[in-house]
Amino acid sequence: MSYLARVLRVYTHKRSGPLSFWYEQPELNERAFRGLPDYFMRFAGKARYAGPFDSDDIPLLDYRGDIGRQYNPIAIAQYGLARFNAWAAGGTSADRSAWIAAANWLERAMRPNGHGVRVWMHDFDWPYRQRLRAPWYSGLAQGNGLSLLVRAAITTGEPKYVDGAHLAFDPLRRDVAEGGVVVTDASLDIWIEEYIVDPPTHILNGFIWALWGVFDYARWSGRSDAIQIWKAGVATLAKRLVDFDTGWWSLYEARDGSREMLASRYYHTLHITQLRVMHRLTGIDAFSACADRFQTYLNRPSHRALVFGRKAIFKLRHY
Repeated sequence: MSYLARVLRVYTHKRSGPLSFWYEQPELNERAFRGLPDYFMRFAGKARYAGPFDSDDIPLLDYRGDIGRQYNPIAIAQYGLARFNAWAAGGTSADRSAWIAAANWLERAMRPNGHGVRVWMHDFDWPYRQRLRAPWYSGLAQGNGLSLLVRAAITTGEPKYVDGAHLAFDPLRRDVAEGGVVVTDASLDIWIEEYIVDPPTHILNGFIWALWGVFDYARWSGRSDAIQIWKAGVATLAKRLVDFDTGWWSLYEARDGSREMLASRYYHTLHITQLRVMHRLTGIDAFSACADRFQTYLNRPSHRALVFGRKAIFKLRHY
């Protein structure tokens, strides 16, 4: 099945394809800022994911076509965080079993990349700029997985989660050239890359989610290198928000010459929520100001209609 045919099939079966997992309503989680262990976003929709699951209750995503059903480490981590939130807010033993199962999968599934650095691999090809050939790894996966393993370590005290969290952080302190997921650009700003491609693309939502993993680890471990990476990443984001603001909508990734990949409505809404979380974590007003601007763009029907048309044209031209 061609890429375009698969995309059309996925978008016309939103309730049963991978979009049924990803495209929930982004929400900040107030409990996370009251001294509780909850994750910073609620992930309420992800907690209700209806499957498919494997025999160990690990979520699978059905990409259809020649990709089919796959384990996606990002989805597994986010599902685990979603069920952790539900459990922490007074949920059931089933919620606890679900996040424990996800944490166990993550702890077992890390394996060495070509540099000997242990990462979570995606075992399917994926089209993005250049085709990502299986197995490939992601800074976003490392950050989300780290966030769940840190919570598992804190909650249970089990050594396997403690050891797993330390391993998961390792790529987040290493340059891409050393088997890690960090890029330092010409301005000496650091980025955690969702997709490891050349040249780097600096995907906004992936960078922010990965940074939260560093924050969780730094707060838990107290390691100076983690604290420094968090501070450097925050500085990059505050300085470079302009690279993701067109003046009427947000960009999914940083500008690349004349090429601008607009965020979909879902990702634009996600950016707003993520920036509000960043403001709560850092107190930096630039994050809330940018979130307010992005919300103004979202509130305008003409902007929503324009981005829908331009996104369709972009996909036809570039994929």
